[in-house]
Amino acid sequence: MRVRDFLNLTGTSLVAHRMRSFLTALGIAVGIAAVVLLTSIGEGVHQFVLSEFTQFGTTLVSIDPGKTTTHGGSVGGFGTERPLTIEDAEALQRLPFARAVVPLVQGNAEVEANNRSRRTTVYGAGPAWPEAYRMQVKSGRFLPDDDPLAPRAYAVLGSKMRKELFGDRSPLGQRITIGGSRYRVIGVMESKGNVLGFDLDDTVYIPAARAQSLFNKDTLFRIDVMYAEGTPVDKVVDGISAVLEARHGRDDVTITTQQQMLDVLGSVLDVLTFAVAAIGGISLLVGGIGIVTIMTIAINERTNEIGLLRALGAKQSQVLSLFLGEAIVLAAVGGLGGLVLGVGISQLLHLALPALPVHTPALYVILAEVIAVVIGLAAGVLPARRAAMLDPVEALRSE
Repeated sequence: MRVRDFLNLTGTSLVAHRMRSFLTALGIAVGIAAVVLLTSIGEGVHQFVLSEFTQFGTTLVSIDPGKTTTHGGSVGGFGTERPLTIEDAEALQRLPFARAVVPLVQGNAEVEANNRSRRTTVYGAGPAWPEAYRMQVKSGRFLPDDDPLAPRAYAVLGSKMRKELFGDRSPLGQRITIGGSRYRVIGVMESKGNVLGFDLDDTVYIPAARAQSLFNKDTLFRIDVMYAEGTPVDKVVDGISAVLEARHGRDDVTITTQQQMLDVLGSVLDVLTFAVAAIGGISLLVGGIGIVTIMTIAINERTNEIGLLRALGAKQSQVLSLFLGEAIVLAAVGGLGGLVLGVGISQLLHLALPALPVHTPALYVILAEVIAVVIGLAAGVLPARRAAMLDPVEALRSE
């Protein structure tokens, strides 16, 4: 059978039953559209979260009090971890690879100025905060490098907090009250927006030691260390561990590198993307079952035609290829339609809901079409094989 005849027979059969071919392709199209739409949303969320997470850089190490690993038996009072202190942060600052060390205290307090007040997040931090977190000061300056244990009562406002308390007036040099204590405003930060659910503009920054006094604490919430580019992360972790173990008398902190955070986050988001793709795959399975059903019906209707082809000398492999070709064409056309539908709906969703991150990688588009063709091939094998195995004489006698 010549290629032209093969294509003519396949195309004629599909066109002759337009509605049936359309509905069969539609089943695949819906499945592909569901896969593309769900994976586009999942990948969009994936990239959005990673971009939010990495905007602070990838050379940050977080140090939290206490160990997350479990040891053998109870060691009583000797098992008590020492809290992190400002002195610990100062000791880490002397490490050769440490570019910026930020002691962190966090809490909520009432902030008052100009007969206005509101409760907001207060960060107790060190002067290296802007460098460590890649944030810029819009006006004035950030907290100065004072005595870390007895810093002056200075405050820096987030952009939203500045607008709430002072409107369009400059807050520099003005007095504000935080939790009943008076502070002088020396700076305003550039707008940073929401990062992983935290509004960094609706905040006030004060020295860490002042925040400890404000929240009646003598410990730090966390210490973050920004290390120099190119420094092996193992060297960073070992250096921090050595300093803190020498100060605390034991290894009682948890050190988490940015890469570890990204790996955990990436694995969680990969599972999310896979899960939504699997949900869309159910629609593809339904589409595949539709192809099997329609092809089986088509073979029953075309038994005489199959018998005639065999009588004219068509081989079993050619009949098999003919019906497999029909199944693949139906799946491929349905897959292309599903791609257009899925990408179109995802873009419309993004236009209607700009806050919803949507991203459709080209690899996903190619894989979706390949999957559609494979499903068509797999779904058409049994009906096509049944057609090829028909006895020519019996097929010609069929009504």
